[in-house]
Amino acid sequence: MDSPTTERPLRVAVQLQPQHADYGQIRDAVLRAEDLGVDIVFNWDHFYPLSGDPDGKHFECWTMLGAWAEQTERVEIGALVTGNGYRNPDLLADMARTVDHVSGGRLILGMGAGWFEKDYREFGYEFGTAGSRIAGLAEAMPRIRRRLAAGNPAPTREIPILIGGGGERKTLRIVAEHADVWHSFGDVDTLRRKSAILDEHGAAVGRDTGRLVERSVGVHGSPAATGPGLLEAGATLLTLGVGGPDYDLSRVADWVAWRDAQG
Repeated sequence: MDSPTTERPLRVAVQLQPQHADYGQIRDAVLRAEDLGVDIVFNWDHFYPLSGDPDGKHFECWTMLGAWAEQTERVEIGALVTGNGYRNPDLLADMARTVDHVSGGRLILGMGAGWFEKDYREFGYEFGTAGSRIAGLAEAMPRIRRRLAAGNPAPTREIPILIGGGGERKTLRIVAEHADVWHSFGDVDTLRRKSAILDEHGAAVGRDTGRLVERSVGVHGSPAATGPGLLEAGATLLTLGVGGPDYDLSRVADWVAWRDAQG
């Protein structure tokens, strides 16, 4: 996990939100995204829609990732992000190891503390508090890493761990300790400020997070308007969210073309 990266490539990802669509429409969108040239296709880990009809169509995250692993050939795949409280950490690690093998080494293990109360309430999980959920993520990460290391056969590669969230005191500490990729939310100034805080945590735990942790951010609008500022702030993984049922990828195509124009 701590091998250095001297210069990271600029990458574009799409999050195909698994809501308000039949599965055939999602499957088609995955194929179109890969053909378009994106680097990563994400879904999310929820049990109900986050927008629109709250009881609309929705599908489970990790079952879907297993299907994507067989369906795709080039793109990396993952959840943006897995809700830590929904699965035993050792089980989750073994699921990740299996999808890693099914995909031929293209899984990114996205993790987050969880936040959507309806998921917890309807599926019988304890919602707790923001603090207890973040503490649960901190406790889970060493278990996940130990279970990945114990699997037979071992993962095909050291599976990259992405952690999403921006809590400056606790979440970024977990990122500093365990993540290969940090997914952030907000504008350029927020990214720059929290990235500096992440590096302070990295120094405290003995990791050069400026070198070892890729900065990822959700993007909107025109790449010409917002892309250069994000790059200057250190982001190299740029992700667009796209919803069903149509999964319009025209904006994603703009970002892919902009990525390619950067040389």
